[in-house]
Amino acid sequence: MMEPRALDGWSSPSAVAAIARAIGAIRIDRPVTLMHVCGTHEHAIARAGIRALLPEGVRLVAGPGCPVCVCPARDVDLAIAAARRQGTVLATFGDMMRVPATEGSLESARADGADVRVVYSPADAVDLARERSGRTVILMAVGFETTAAPIAASLAADPPDNFLVIPSLRLIPPALRFLLDRGAGAIDGFILPGHASVVIGRAGYRFLEEEYRVASVIAGFEPVDVLQGVHSLLSRIAARESGPVMNEYRRVVHEDGNPKAREAIDRCFAPADAAWRGIGVIPLSGLALREPYERRDAVRALGLEAARGAVDVRPGCLCHRVILGEVEPEECALFARTCTPRSPFGPCMVSSEGTCRARYTYRRIAG
Repeated sequence: MMEPRALDGWSSPSAVAAIARAIGAIRIDRPVTLMHVCGTHEHAIARAGIRALLPEGVRLVAGPGCPVCVCPARDVDLAIAAARRQGTVLATFGDMMRVPATEGSLESARADGADVRVVYSPADAVDLARERSGRTVILMAVGFETTAAPIAASLAADPPDNFLVIPSLRLIPPALRFLLDRGAGAIDGFILPGHASVVIGRAGYRFLEEEYRVASVIAGFEPVDVLQGVHSLLSRIAARESGPVMNEYRRVVHEDGNPKAREAIDRCFAPADAAWRGIGVIPLSGLALREPYERRDAVRALGLEAARGAVDVRPGCLCHRVILGEVEPEECALFARTCTPRSPFGPCMVSSEGTCRARYTYRRIAG
């Protein structure tokens, strides 16, 4: 396989065509399913029309790589309950505003008078707590390892006492275990997320090669990155080899990731069982606050309670099956009809990292 430095650029049409030809030359005698677990990958794939370049019999499906999409309704319910309390400010990332809760959303709660603010980083929420010293500022802490690191750094930096969080963080490796344990052979190879890999490194996926022997590659987000990852996987599969997890994103991802980021996460959080929207509980796939940071947990500190019977999946919505790679967004009867970015029905259409949102945005290219 050609080295990236030999290519005209990571989005060069000639480089893309060259790798597509190399992929087409690989001979595989059975259907193959590859899965990525990153919302940014889905946007790159849909925008560049990469699926149309793949050989017949090769499926590239999206997994649970959108943190907003897998955030359970119960956690959004808790955030709404916090926002409606007297004397509180709920800080959230913008993608969470329209995610459906059991009833309504953070956006509708704000329309009803709750103080909900969009922030761009955990540091913004800490600054808000300093500015609003007479109120309790609660950050809805949603994300994967990439977001967990700056949240941990903010917690460890001695924020003001009126700063709390609602932990709703998820981890990628346990989700991969869950996907593989659902059925042997259902997934032939993984394209691993570049963002999370910056934190956990190639070493964070060793279990894929040591325990599951499934072909896996860390890839970046440009068309050449993704196709290079596909080429690496198909070459392994054609040769009936699994081998070590490959790192095709070496310009950013290192063997051991970012030790300081991992140390910050480990200092503030401990792995805990966690629910994923529409999927259920995945063991040790979430992060709970450690001592002495437990006092920052808004759910405990304020005695927040979600309504009973939280609704993760609304009738007719297939988001939970989309994020498991079981169906394509276009197979949902609501897609691009009653469910659009303007009027989203499920979380996969809300978030900028959602699979349905990406397919809707670039559907003319893909078609």
